[in-house]
Amino acid sequence: MTTQPPKSRAWPGVRAAITAGDPALVADAVLALDEAGCREVARELPGHIGVARKAVAERDRRRGVWSDGEEWIEPMRVAGAGVLGGAAAVATWLYRRDFTRWRRPLDSGPLLRVIAARPPEWQADLAVRLALRLRGSRAQARDDSVPLALELLRRTGAVPPDHDPLTTAWVSQPPPALEHDPLAEHLVPRLFEAEGVGRQLRQDNVEPPSWDSGRRTWLGALREAVAAGRFAPEPLVDGCIRRFLRGGSATDLRFFARLHEMLAPAPSQERNRDYLRLLPAAPGPVAELALRHLRGAGGLSGEEVNDAVSALLFRPEGKLVRAGLSLLDQAARDAAGDLDDLAPALASAFLCESYEVRERTVRLAVKHAGRFTPAGAGAVREAASVLPAELAARLSEAYGVVATEPEAPDDFESAPLPPFEPLAREPFPPALDDLTAAYNRVGDGITFERWLDGFVRDPSKRPRPGRGRIYERRQWSDLSEWTEALLREAANPGEEPPIPEPERAPEYARHIIGVRTAEGDMEADFGRLPAELRESIAAGLTEQGIPLGNLERFKEGPPLEAEILGVSIMSSGHWRRRDEEEDTPRDRLPDPRHVSPPHYAMLLRCAEVHAALKAGTLPPYLLATPTLTSGHLDPAELVARLEGYERAGVQALPADLGQALLRLPREVDPEVADRAGKLTSQAGATLARWLADRPEAELRVDWSHAGGDYTHDRQQGGHSPRLHPRIRIEPTGLALIDALLSDPRPWPNEDDGRYMDSWRLTLPSDREAVAMHFLPHLLNTWDRPGYFYEYVAALFSQDGPAGEAMALLIAVQLTEQGMFAWPERGRGLLMGAAAAGCLSAVECGRQLGLSLRRDVTKMSRIRPALEECARQGAHRHVWEIMTGLLPVYLPGPDERPYSGHTQALTFAIDAARWAGAHGPVPAVAEVAARKGSSGFVRTARALHEQLLGGQGQAATEARA
Repeated sequence: MTTQPPKSRAWPGVRAAITAGDPALVADAVLALDEAGCREVARELPGHIGVARKAVAERDRRRGVWSDGEEWIEPMRVAGAGVLGGAAAVATWLYRRDFTRWRRPLDSGPLLRVIAARPPEWQADLAVRLALRLRGSRAQARDDSVPLALELLRRTGAVPPDHDPLTTAWVSQPPPALEHDPLAEHLVPRLFEAEGVGRQLRQDNVEPPSWDSGRRTWLGALREAVAAGRFAPEPLVDGCIRRFLRGGSATDLRFFARLHEMLAPAPSQERNRDYLRLLPAAPGPVAELALRHLRGAGGLSGEEVNDAVSALLFRPEGKLVRAGLSLLDQAARDAAGDLDDLAPALASAFLCESYEVRERTVRLAVKHAGRFTPAGAGAVREAASVLPAELAARLSEAYGVVATEPEAPDDFESAPLPPFEPLAREPFPPALDDLTAAYNRVGDGITFERWLDGFVRDPSKRPRPGRGRIYERRQWSDLSEWTEALLREAANPGEEPPIPEPERAPEYARHIIGVRTAEGDMEADFGRLPAELRESIAAGLTEQGIPLGNLERFKEGPPLEAEILGVSIMSSGHWRRRDEEEDTPRDRLPDPRHVSPPHYAMLLRCAEVHAALKAGTLPPYLLATPTLTSGHLDPAELVARLEGYERAGVQALPADLGQALLRLPREVDPEVADRAGKLTSQAGATLARWLADRPEAELRVDWSHAGGDYTHDRQQGGHSPRLHPRIRIEPTGLALIDALLSDPRPWPNEDDGRYMDSWRLTLPSDREAVAMHFLPHLLNTWDRPGYFYEYVAALFSQDGPAGEAMALLIAVQLTEQGMFAWPERGRGLLMGAAAAGCLSAVECGRQLGLSLRRDVTKMSRIRPALEECARQGAHRHVWEIMTGLLPVYLPGPDERPYSGHTQALTFAIDAARWAGAHGPVPAVAEVAARKGSSGFVRTARALHEQLLGGQGQAATEARA
């Protein structure tokens, strides 16, 4: 009989501790194992990962609770750390992907306890391996990899590996007492070399914030360590300078700059060369620090002063540029002998782009002129040849005549404006014959008019297109739906079924009953109110069309004991009140608020013809069919058509008549007007009144932003600008005219913008009104039609005055950039409008100024676009545009000028010269009269003097 060896109890005991979810129990079980037991547990652990995870999930399911399901992870890690053989295997086990967690373990004591049971060499090896695994990732920020690696390095005394993420991880933890931290002697010198330390400590300060005064800071800890003698300050200062010289952003170097200043290094001639190397390109705060210590060190040689001034004068920070000049002045005052060594520094300052710097340098040079030898003065005089003429003249008084460089000739050559080629105005083509073949190709306005004209002239039976699916839809927003309906009705009268009732959202309501008693107000259950009061409340709600909602089903309760003095009802939900009920339109027109007005006008004419067809009152022909492809209708032809109506006893269709009136030209032959006055029908009387006194709409464009409406042109811009086109006209009684001459919505709807290329045909004599309808689509380039610019350009061939809307369409598209914008298109619009004589240049400039103030465009885009237009022949128009732009765009006395304002004035100088402009611009004169000598004010003075005829000195100063 064979005897089986006794079964080991090592793995079951450890497994039970893991299942209990207690890392301390697992540590006890592991530490009690012998070598054989460790090997057994090590074999079983990998296969138990899935089992442990499922066990926790099943436990939570049985309990009906939700947890992060991570309780099994730490016991498994402790078990592996205690039984796996090599340090490499343990390091891999502790941070395998299966153990990824969202939070750190609450207690690392059991893990450290099993690791501490290993030999010291093994622990040191593990500490180094864990340190080298650090990567600064988000996952490591959530787990215990950083504190565990640092703790093991401290416990074992192992030398930390030279690993940048380790140093960064060390400073990511709360600072220890550095004088007692064994890692400090190794890691503090690495602070200046490791990448990521500066960014990690960018918010660190010497003292903690007042609201967290008990927190330790790294700068504070370093200060204490230096005070305790653990670290000498000089190596730390040298480390900061080395870090500055390596470069980096101001954010990355902020901590080291604070550390450098906290250490307060003594003035040192040896460090001057390093500080000088920082001046040209170091971030502003570091450059200021270096300059401060250079000044503190004193005793700078002439060569060092030259290097410092040359570096500072070409920095973008005005503060450092001024500091460079102050340094130059101080060096000149401190020098004992002649100042010839400073001549190169003056030459560098003369080359600075800033006029203020050049002017101050000239004053400085004149102040110390007597201390230069003839050779030094000659060097200064030669370097001054790059100065503007007026500054060179001031310097000549002290140094002799300065030969300035001749001003570069203006390469502008005026060109004639290219001729305008308008769209052809040809006789309108005849009506279509094959209506069935073209019913779904009426998106083009000319084809649409030809189709509708052909149908009205011959509404006889034709083959029916489609399958009648249009009758399933409540509204018809597409022209082809109406043309199909007309063909089907003509072929089979009465085929159209009743119009489906509009779908309405379900109604619901919830009511809260409040009662007022002598004891106060309270909420009451409906079932506790007296029956007659309940009936009264229900009757009142029903009368108003409000659903009873939760009051329909209620539970009777004990009556209220207190006397009810009053009742209030708070209702919420969705319903339609009886007083809001409207007669449902019995046509298939969409809501006018959901389509663009020109689109609605085309649909309205279709609906009118459709209704007349069904009623048997279709006229023999239409009044509004154009006589020219521009959409215009000859007034004599319209009179003749109405005369034919009167002879046949036909009533004009209202929408057709309205469209016909809008297509008349603005100037009519008096003989035609006399003929119209002899018409006897109501439509004839309407035509006569229109010809005698054509109504003019009041048009304007308002702007708004996310915070409200703009109230004046110079109001500061806000985000999310929006246009609000306004069209005001006295009601005419003709629905089509009132629809077309009404306010477009400021934001386009889903069906807005359809048939846009045909809109000009609906208002051929009112292009500004058509432009108003374009405006809701202007600022949203993503939803704008791809040929939008062509639709705008087509308005140049139409009639009517051009105003704000036309100017704004051109202004915005002139400077558009992006995926759906081409600069040549915007320039083409401006050139086309100028050639066509419909460019309101001053208004276009005003709209550009508004676009600048309201962050729609930038001056850096406007200048090259206008310059290119000027070179193509629109130079006079460009100057007029600038006279409209400057009054809106230039900052008022209480506003701060920016570089864009100076750019605008500088370009205006060129534009005025190209156009030969004279005469003051009040907005420019106001700026020129201000005190000060900033580039903005000087450029305004130059433009003002140029316009008054005094070009010369002021104009030259501005171009400098």
